[in-house]
Amino acid sequence: MSQASRAAAPSPAAAPAPGALPSYLDPSHLGPWGIYLQQVDRVTPYLGNLSRWVETLKRPKRSLIVDVPIELDNGTVAHFEGYRVQHNTSRGPGKGGVRFHQDVTLSEVMALSAWMSIKNAAVNVPYGGAKGGIRVDPRLLSRGELERLTRRYTSEIGIIIGPNKDIPAPDVNTDGQVMAWMMDTYSMNQGSTATGVVTGKPIDLGGSLGRVEATGRGVFTVGVEAARHIGLDVSQARLIVQGFGNVGGVAAKLFAEAGARVVAVQDHGGTVYREAGLNVPELLKHVAEHRTVAGFADGEKIADDQFWQVDCDILIPAALEGQINKTNAGKIRARMVIEGANGPTTPEADDILQERGVLVLPDVIANAGGVTVSYFEWVQDFSSFFWDEDEINARLVRIMKAAFNAIWLTAQEHKVSLRTATFIIACTRILHARELRGLYP
Repeated sequence: MSQASRAAAPSPAAAPAPGALPSYLDPSHLGPWGIYLQQVDRVTPYLGNLSRWVETLKRPKRSLIVDVPIELDNGTVAHFEGYRVQHNTSRGPGKGGVRFHQDVTLSEVMALSAWMSIKNAAVNVPYGGAKGGIRVDPRLLSRGELERLTRRYTSEIGIIIGPNKDIPAPDVNTDGQVMAWMMDTYSMNQGSTATGVVTGKPIDLGGSLGRVEATGRGVFTVGVEAARHIGLDVSQARLIVQGFGNVGGVAAKLFAEAGARVVAVQDHGGTVYREAGLNVPELLKHVAEHRTVAGFADGEKIADDQFWQVDCDILIPAALEGQINKTNAGKIRARMVIEGANGPTTPEADDILQERGVLVLPDVIANAGGVTVSYFEWVQDFSSFFWDEDEINARLVRIMKAAFNAIWLTAQEHKVSLRTATFIIACTRILHARELRGLYP
């Protein structure tokens, strides 16, 4: 029998002083949204005349909080809190994933939606940024309860999503099946099949070949490009990976196929290490069966905090946000960090890594492969004409390489980090679109 309960609502806060920002819009209230605001502040001096529009980036266009009640298998009714935030739609419909996780907050979803705005603009796909989530531990739900949760949430946010309005996709703890339920629910409420309302769908429902591996392939692609720029031979590189799902696992597999040695992997269950290199295909099989790297026979178990001190050339954080912070950034022994996750590095850690000469490939370009192939899926759904996987991968690699090299040149020109360079390019595109469109009325 499953158990679920709605998180207690926070007690009301004192009314803010007139003109004061709400706490979730205040840069001093760090959290994910505060981190994003700091990143915008760092890029503002490089925006020229467009800086007059910068407040556009600091305020989400629309935030929807919904109650998601479902009947559990035992007959009781449970309530969950759901979110959908549309950060910016100046360049096109909102685009971003939906995550089911017990720690989802409004601040997190707001930040993730904003990073999607930056990410989409950085690779120059015609989307704005959006994100969604439900505060729930999906491991406590049966398959039937998960379906009912997904369908009710989709109905609740149905007033603001749509193929030309806002297009959800998979994220943490959601997958193609969840997207199929979302598509079906939206279609039933509309009275016609709308395959383009979500991406990351099963192939038989209008999904795209190459979508599942796209984020990890993008991580690999920009990693190889960056390695070329700093003179790092990928075929001789030592690699460590945090998170071993569709992002970390796929990236590790591609790097291993290129000759790199994956010496340590960490996930929610623990950390495994092997100096001679882990057998990545066998580890992927182990994770598929056991849902964690813990217990992998061909690797040594080490303490989780030791992971950050493993000698390596490349570190790929591909789990959750805030994993690299001021407490562990000084211990990292990598030449390059490729952010497979969204927001895995805090601003303080960013500064520490930069001072130590560690090259950071920011999430807003490094993990943009997923949304790029989501764009391909959306285009294919509208045209009802589908490409083969080789064409998908070739288009993805071409876009990712072009985007990364433009960012690299911008970083060299302004003598800034790759993260700031990415924000310069993306924010310029977003705010130029805002300026051209003007204000209505």
